[in-house]
Amino acid sequence: MTEQLKLTGMVISAMPVGEYDKRLVLLTTERGKITAFSRGSRRPKSPMLAATEPFVFGDFFLIPGRDAYTLVGAEVSNYFMELREDLEAACYGFYFLEFASYFARENIDGTQLLKLLYQTLRVLCRKIIDFRLVRRIYELKVFVFEGEYPQCFSCCLCGSGENLTRFSFLRSGVVCEKCQGKEHGLKKLHPSTLYTMQYIISSPVEKLYSFTVSPEVLQDLENVMEHFIRLHIDRKFKSLDMLELL
Repeated sequence: MTEQLKLTGMVISAMPVGEYDKRLVLLTTERGKITAFSRGSRRPKSPMLAATEPFVFGDFFLIPGRDAYTLVGAEVSNYFMELREDLEAACYGFYFLEFASYFARENIDGTQLLKLLYQTLRVLCRKIIDFRLVRRIYELKVFVFEGEYPQCFSCCLCGSGENLTRFSFLRSGVVCEKCQGKEHGLKKLHPSTLYTMQYIISSPVEKLYSFTVSPEVLQDLENVMEHFIRLHIDRKFKSLDMLELL
């Protein structure tokens, strides 16, 4: 008999299958992104009805199969109900789920990505930071976990760590004052933008959402991340369509 597994994770997508079943995608600490089927969970009186919705976080009990898992139980720690009561927060939340799903992989430790996603959704619920800033912090940190992110600690032309005042979209990195004449199209950064990006890159998840920035710095972050995402992601996220309408 196949052994039942207990995995800690979050439902990052759920879709109906047949008349009463669901196909779930879970991001788990132990096995990364996995697919699981929940039998009968769309029945009105199913004990799994609420536990198989997006954003649900907790311990999931699963039986592994050849191509997917079968969900047989769950102990929910957080439903993130606040996201279901605020359209804007929900739209950002679905984008964060989709972004995580793009990078998550099966059988690769998902602890850091899940931890970041959980903390980010908590910040959305608390509404203490501009959602636009939350989005850019989250995106940049996901790229940090992937090991490919903008070069922010030294000049991408000469390697100097001093007077880093420009950003090269061509090289996805900062440029010092001495090298600013060597390349066209450099963007001048607000003095606090570089520090902000360095802080996001180097800080643990627990300390990420502990600051706010000026509109000028936020605009810099948006410009940098929009470019970086276009450069490294070859698809358009469906959840962004709703965000762009808000």
